[in-house]
Amino acid sequence: MRKIVLAVIATATFTAAAFAQTAPTKTGDSAKGKVLTDEKGMTLYIFDKDSGGKSACVEACAKNWPPLMASGNAKAEGSYTIIVRDDGSKQWAYKGKPLYTWVKDTKPGDITGDGVANNAWHIATP
Repeated sequence: MRKIVLAVIATATFTAAAFAQTAPTKTGDSAKGKVLTDEKGMTLYIFDKDSGGKSACVEACAKNWPPLMASGNAKAEGSYTIIVRDDGSKQWAYKGKPLYTWVKDTKPGDITGDGVANNAWHIATP
């Protein structure tokens, strides 16, 4: 009986770990070199006004710069962390900087958000 209980616990632990979301980024190419991208290959950006592991891009800003959201079971590892936004949702961060996409990028490799808002937005690089 003890072996069965241990096997069930081990299987449940493995299954939960297998479904935990890890940072959903990739490395892509752009006209300015290597960039971090989301799972669809869209360029990720960082925002100069973010600080202390907190996103300053909320409400209207977040409509134009959608945060790279993390699921409830997301697991931070390496250079990736998870921040909690003002609304309680979770967002991926790389090296302490929250990550975003830009609504005006229409295809993988686009980097039209780089330098927007008086150079406050920058390509996230690996």
